[in-house]
Amino acid sequence: MSYQKKLALWQAAQLPDYLAKDLEKYTPEEQEDAFYQNLSFGTAGMRGVLGAGTNRINIFTVRQVTEALARYIDAQGVTAQKRGVAISFDSRHFSPEFASDAAAVLSAHGIKSYLFSSLRPTPELSFAVRELNAFAGIMITASHNPKEYNGYKVYGEDGGQMVPEAVNIVVEELEKVSDVFSIKLDESRANVEIIDQVIDDKYLEKMTTVTVDKALVAKEGASLKFVYSPLHGTGQYIGEKALQQAGFTNYSIVKEQAVIDGDFPTVKKPNPEDAAALELAIEYAKRDGADAVVATDPDADRMGTAVKLADGTFQVLTGNQIAAVLVNYLLTAKKKTNTLPADGAIVTSIVSSRFASTVAESFGVTTADVLTGFKYIAATIDEYEATKSNTFLFGFEESFGYLVKPFSHDKDAIQALVLFAEVAAYYKSQGKTFADGVQELFEKFGYFEEKTISLDFPGIHGNDEMAAIIAKFRDNQPETIGGVAVTRIQDFSTATETRADRTSITLPQPKANVLKYWLADGSWVAVRPSGTEPKLKFYIGVVSDTQEKSQAKINVIADDLMSYAK
Repeated sequence: MSYQKKLALWQAAQLPDYLAKDLEKYTPEEQEDAFYQNLSFGTAGMRGVLGAGTNRINIFTVRQVTEALARYIDAQGVTAQKRGVAISFDSRHFSPEFASDAAAVLSAHGIKSYLFSSLRPTPELSFAVRELNAFAGIMITASHNPKEYNGYKVYGEDGGQMVPEAVNIVVEELEKVSDVFSIKLDESRANVEIIDQVIDDKYLEKMTTVTVDKALVAKEGASLKFVYSPLHGTGQYIGEKALQQAGFTNYSIVKEQAVIDGDFPTVKKPNPEDAAALELAIEYAKRDGADAVVATDPDADRMGTAVKLADGTFQVLTGNQIAAVLVNYLLTAKKKTNTLPADGAIVTSIVSSRFASTVAESFGVTTADVLTGFKYIAATIDEYEATKSNTFLFGFEESFGYLVKPFSHDKDAIQALVLFAEVAAYYKSQGKTFADGVQELFEKFGYFEEKTISLDFPGIHGNDEMAAIIAKFRDNQPETIGGVAVTRIQDFSTATETRADRTSITLPQPKANVLKYWLADGSWVAVRPSGTEPKLKFYIGVVSDTQEKSQAKINVIADDLMSYAK
């Protein structure tokens, strides 16, 4: 159907006033962009700009995908319907409405819904799916995207984001839901149960297991001074409870960013990866004489931090650096208490640094590399539990996502918040800071540096433009990058690794549209399209004996990649 016909259907429909006004003010170009395609639903769910149209996220596109999910659940039988769906949402515009409508669509099918009546973090939603033995979960969030966005994540019964096989079935059903304006809603929401306090209490009970050294926290926790910002999102309510029950009470909340506000008025992007999002918290820290600042994104699945240096300035750490220090602390503590298992493993993504992996290797702990997306980390945890092949010790992605204990099956910034505070207390007990911990690991294992470059490809032709660049890399494989020879090429679309001598092996990961190049000096480069946004991402990882050398390597490789991508 042409975009003009879809536009006409929407113009003839009974729309809420705010969506009708959207249609009225669209320029011809905006009309085409809003209707030329349906908002895509991928392995990470769907995410898009709020507004009227099939290529926007609104009550009708939310009802449409929920109807598809409901049909999938119906096909699984009565038991699946009764097990139901856990639903949560974040602080973004229309998040409560989307969650409520999702519950109403499910209820119309006779499917049970377990709904939080107010915003809760993504990891608590993951926990709720597992705790309630629900068949699926829905999280209304656009994570750390700008205020114009919202999104819809679907979780499987293990509490991880829904696996590709199930997503494919939902997508097939989605294509059959042609009339978004006649989807049935149970306005009474007869099959909806509110789960607020029950799940909060059980989640917080599990949070007590995150603390490694309770004696250390009891001694140092009350004196550790740090600043916490929830960035206008879900983290404060449950995050403060978790911190306080662990024994951390000497922290400040960034008051301006503790206000629940989908406009995120104090930041351009509510992204704890971004140094600009931490500026206000750093001002608080300097004023209060704090040792560190920590921030969680709106749905509290990602955590970022800035730590105090000897000269009083603050350094924003990368996700890879945070992970390396947390892994070192966890494994050191387990080794000290003789609880480090012989089959221990950490799990990370193929685009994350080798920093934490190198630290883990020094303890005899293996690293499992999985595709990008925390659902693959969750699936690996499930595999370990089923086969007893390994003991899960820690999971992380370079994009500031961490998991300490698998009672959640998604990245959990509340767990990371509590563990970060403990590690900061550990260094404080030695007269050091978290920054000293990073530096000690650099000096011991090498100066690991990473960089991610994102190229935006919005609009109708964006996907084709991205595909052309990836095809160029795939069809005309570079023999050198940054002047260094390529020794291994991993093409995850064919699950094949090809080496310089032309021999090849099969990769263990599922197939995906990702390329990774390993260079003769230990550097690596990966190329992949984003799973949620019209972006092409380039990941670079290097290691040298000085930070200056590592940064120089990064710059040369980045320049070469951008020249090749043109």
